[in-house]
Amino acid sequence: MTFEPPALRRQIQGFTMIELIVVIVILGILSAVALPRFTNMQRDARVAKLNAARGAVQAAAAMVHGAALTRAGQGAITVAGCTATTTAAGGGQICTESGAVNVVNWYPQANLAGIISAAGLTSTFPATDAALQADGYQRVGGGGAIGSSVTIRVTGGSNPAQCFFTYRPSNAAGAAGSTALTGDVTPPGVGGSTTGC
Repeated sequence: MTFEPPALRRQIQGFTMIELIVVIVILGILSAVALPRFTNMQRDARVAKLNAARGAVQAAAAMVHGAALTRAGQGAITVAGCTATTTAAGGGQICTESGAVNVVNWYPQANLAGIISAAGLTSTFPATDAALQADGYQRVGGGGAIGSSVTIRVTGGSNPAQCFFTYRPSNAAGAAGSTALTGDVTPPGVGGSTTGC
């Protein structure tokens, strides 16, 4: 039989019940504090994604609008293998680095072949609904006519129907230069909302 001093036997036995309870309580407090912050970070990420998409749409609308005004009525123009014509009335197509973008009243149309492709919201060109969904977006509405509007939603939040912004290329014929976007994304307002993100 071997003789072990009492101090060595205590070290071999492991943790006491009190020590284990203290560790469990500390872990519980940390998780109660950290979990809500983690959830809030996910919401902040969806709001940032929505704001980034809105900024991309604003930039694309401005660039395509400028190109459409410059090329209006000049006939067919070929750029990097893309041939497009913009009429004097502001309809037709504009060539971009990725391909042709449909325009109405000198602004990108409110559809997949218009503003969504021009803004590069998906990694594919032209954009598709499947590619939008794969990238965490959803398209509602849209059209190629003057006054049409499309709503872009960010999915994954508590209420995606309330995590959106709306794009409208123009209000009426001859209204070139009208506001291309409606509503505010932050803070929520008419035409846009972040409450469901």
